Amino acid sequence: MSDTAFRPVEEMSFKQMLDELEAIVRQLEGNQLELEESLRCYERGVELLRVSRIRLGTAQQKVVSLLGELEVPGDDESTDTELS
Repeated sequence: MSDTAFRPVEEMSFKQMLDELEAIVRQLEGNQLELEESLRCYERGVELLRVSRIRLGTAQQKVVSLLGELEVPGDDESTDTELS
């Protein structure tokens, strides 16, 4: 990760962002980076976390909306929303 340009988060999948976050955490925990590189990695991690949370929120809203479409008016039985 050091000495390389970061890939734009807009081009990354959710899994790619999580993988990069894990790599950043490992690097920061290793205490092998210079202060400037640590700050750069930390800033990148914050950016990845921010975008990941936005994407999770969007996905959650979509699931709630889809579940709402499954509800039948007048049906007294609750819809099973548990993912198994």
